[in-house]
Amino acid sequence: MATLAIYITAAIGPAAVLMYYVYKKDTVEKEPLDLLWKLILGGCLAAVLAGILEQFAITVLDSFVSQSHPFYIILLAFLVVAVIEEGTKYFFLWRRTWKHPHFNYCFDGIVYAVFVSLGFAALENLGYVMGYGLEIAPSRALLSIPAHMGFSVFMGYFYGRAKRLHLMGMNAKSKTERFFGYLVAVFLHGFYDACAMTGTELASMIFFGFVVIMDIAVIYTIRRGSKEDEPL
Repeated sequence: MATLAIYITAAIGPAAVLMYYVYKKDTVEKEPLDLLWKLILGGCLAAVLAGILEQFAITVLDSFVSQSHPFYIILLAFLVVAVIEEGTKYFFLWRRTWKHPHFNYCFDGIVYAVFVSLGFAALENLGYVMGYGLEIAPSRALLSIPAHMGFSVFMGYFYGRAKRLHLMGMNAKSKTERFFGYLVAVFLHGFYDACAMTGTELASMIFFGFVVIMDIAVIYTIRRGSKEDEPL
């Protein structure tokens, strides 16, 4: 039991720490805990759904493109993994929060998106740690889980802007803003995975440079969003 507890803590702990960080940054009006737990559960369901859809999509991709083709990794990273994973996250984000009465501040969009994404990352990471052992936990805690949060911060930023436009009666622009936020998350996720999966020295250099730049941008966006938060 002690060993199992260590594995679970190593898998879920990093996501919980990042959730707490973003929760503390929501300084104007805290979101209800029951809603946040539902978002975490939605993220877990998104991970399960994404796993099923990805298996089907990979089968389709393999029937059209050889795995030895130079563009295979790019197609896999962007059109399969990124599109599906960010799509399932967005689905549960939208379903749980778009009409929720507590969605009444700009920063709420970031909070909601992060909690869904980190619920997704926590379950995914649990599978990795239980399957491959504790030795992969440090790298995933430093790279994979923060990356999931990073993609969601930008999705959530545009999600909050979209809610404001919706309340102003600008529904077409609101939908465009939400779609753009999704596309930004897909691009960042796809680029991250493509560099990581390519495995060459150049790709690794680009990967770590990208991670540093994205992490800086994520921290800046969270801090600015928290500081300048205002009612919708």
